[in-house]
Amino acid sequence: MNKDILSSGSAVKADTSGSIRALLPFLLFLSLFLGTGIYLTLQGVDFAFYQLSAPVAALPAIFLAIFLSKDKLNDSIEDFIKGVGNSNVIAMCLIYLLAGAFAAVAKATGGVDATVNLGLTVLPGNFLLPGFFLISAFIATSMGTSMGTIGAVAPIALGVGQSAGIPLPVMAGAVLSGAMFGDNLSIISDTTIAATRIQGCEMKDKFRQNIFIALPAAIVAVIVFYYFSGPVEVPAAREIDWVKVIPYLLILILAASGLNVFAVLSFGLVLTASIGLITMENYSIIQVSKDIYKGFSAMQEIFLLSLMIGGLSALMDKQGGLAFLSSLVSKIINFFTSKRQEQENTKTAELGIAGVVMLTNICTANNTVAIMVAGGVAKDLAKKGGVLPSRAAGLLDIFSCVIQGFLPYGAQALLLGATFGISPLEVVTHGYYLMLLPVSALVSIFAQKKKNRV
Repeated sequence: MNKDILSSGSAVKADTSGSIRALLPFLLFLSLFLGTGIYLTLQGVDFAFYQLSAPVAALPAIFLAIFLSKDKLNDSIEDFIKGVGNSNVIAMCLIYLLAGAFAAVAKATGGVDATVNLGLTVLPGNFLLPGFFLISAFIATSMGTSMGTIGAVAPIALGVGQSAGIPLPVMAGAVLSGAMFGDNLSIISDTTIAATRIQGCEMKDKFRQNIFIALPAAIVAVIVFYYFSGPVEVPAAREIDWVKVIPYLLILILAASGLNVFAVLSFGLVLTASIGLITMENYSIIQVSKDIYKGFSAMQEIFLLSLMIGGLSALMDKQGGLAFLSSLVSKIINFFTSKRQEQENTKTAELGIAGVVMLTNICTANNTVAIMVAGGVAKDLAKKGGVLPSRAAGLLDIFSCVIQGFLPYGAQALLLGATFGISPLEVVTHGYYLMLLPVSALVSIFAQKKKNRV
């Protein structure tokens, strides 16, 4: 039986028989992208992970995936194009462009400097890192999207970090951590919607399951970021230019109100450009257009990579790579659950749910798609292990967000890397909340209580 794993924008049918061979293209991509960067780092090459562009590293993987396909060449290329054109992929790319344009225009018109000055005035020097973690967490929970949150908060965080002398990878890690916290918990997040629909539970019940796991990790993360803040030399704040701060304040308010991310970023772009045209003598419509294009250009690499990964994921799924992962985890769990007591069956099933969504997310680089692909297997595991649907949905969302935040080729790390001008690998190595969240989840699994069982 075939299934359509991409609910919108794609009609690529997945091979549910499973094939380990279909995973070879993705392994090739990882070997080239990460392997080259690690090797050059060990050789002492500066900017090692910038020497081989990720979109270029993806090309041999795409060629291999097409070569391995049993379909006709034209059909394989068509499947790749459908994956590229998936609505989730296109949405991410549009967010990249809007975020890049907004950041470029805000910088050119002085909005970033004004907002940084406000941040330095409001937040104590030793609370800048945890402050940005909490701000990002609040915005993402209200907005329901980690990408929209990063697009709104990252330029401010960059300026504050530079002014206060905070290491940029750590500041980027704080924003990433807060954004993924909110993405996981928000009841309007696409990951929450996908997980609850597939598992057949209410969003509020899934939220209750999540919060008891996420909150302890968040509290410890605040302490960790506070520790890394250290004694920073915060420059003296100048007089606040409130007019140029208005776009950022309104963006944060609109984001927190749950307005669509495209509307938020578009409104911010128009307002920032308008303020620049009114307050700056030599700033013209032509210059605005140049700054917008400059922002677009800054997002070129992650734009191309997202398209290529979307197409590559569709090919792997069509050839049975993702089905192989799901089948493998299901068989392992079935083997163990048949030999254990009820409580142990529940723990094993929950570990299986975590495992199948993590493996799938590594291959798709999209936590929503990973939940959709792994959701069916997770539902079967939950039923056999006596796991509550809300609990299964919570674990699906938690472990997909953990892996998504750890992927240096994931959309969130790429956007932060491009905004901060650092390697995405540096970003993910400082996402301390994402390191603490799976620990909290595993404690929850092994300290199993009856209320989490059917």
